[in-house]
Amino acid sequence: MVKLKIPDHQVAGHQAKTGIIGPLIDDSGKFYKPLQDDERGSNELAFYTSLYSDPRIPSNILKFFPSFHGTEVVDASDGSGLHPHLVLEDIVSNCTNPSVADIKIGSRTWHPQSSEDYIRKCLQKDRETSSIKLGFRISGLRSMGPTNQLWQPHRKVLMDLSAEDAMLILRKFVSSDGNVDEPDCVFASRVFGPLLEELLELKKWFEVQTIFHFCSCSVLVVYDKEEIEEKKSARAVVKLIDFAHVVDAKGAIDHNFLGGLCSLIKFVKDILAGLSDVQTSNPKP
Repeated sequence: MVKLKIPDHQVAGHQAKTGIIGPLIDDSGKFYKPLQDDERGSNELAFYTSLYSDPRIPSNILKFFPSFHGTEVVDASDGSGLHPHLVLEDIVSNCTNPSVADIKIGSRTWHPQSSEDYIRKCLQKDRETSSIKLGFRISGLRSMGPTNQLWQPHRKVLMDLSAEDAMLILRKFVSSDGNVDEPDCVFASRVFGPLLEELLELKKWFEVQTIFHFCSCSVLVVYDKEEIEEKKSARAVVKLIDFAHVVDAKGAIDHNFLGGLCSLIKFVKDILAGLSDVQTSNPKP
């Protein structure tokens, strides 16, 4: 019997708490996501089941999705008994102290095919958060400071960020200590440089793909500060996650996701450009 435990590094989504079912992990690098009982569970399972055998998905794009290892019935985290779970890649399993950002993409997190109640619920949340004005919202993030002090802003702080505040939060994410008021951005070039390359590769695909519409899907960014400092080859991991609301594109471009992705790219570019401006105004002697 595989020993499962509650993950320490989850920053968003349904988290395992007393009386609430949530994801589990094992020691072999697998992430067990509870299958929801309604169509959201069946939709996500169908998406993963067909993804890696779909000839329409380019091989260079498949790397952006977590590895899928089927389903398994295991004891639920809330103690309610056996429950089916998606078995996925644990994206942070190779990190000692991972810095993690979960960024929900799109100004709209619902699809017109959804029920009126669901649309009403999502629309209210989209209006109350930065989704509509920024094209994305930071659902959660965390990083470790120089003395292993955790920086993890409360979700309520992240909900309705202005463009200026979102920029500050993203700059803190790639700084040595997110808890200080003035971020130093010492990891920005090593993290956001490769991240920009990956996001641009995704953008190129989303500009032409008419297979899926990715509603309420997130970009997950993971890096390990110690590894970045010690290994020149180390870089951030970028994955797309959460596919319970993926629908058939019916031959149409996913402008909602594409627009949100372009907005995030602009933020990353501006942070990197800011580094160049600082270096230009403060040249080395």
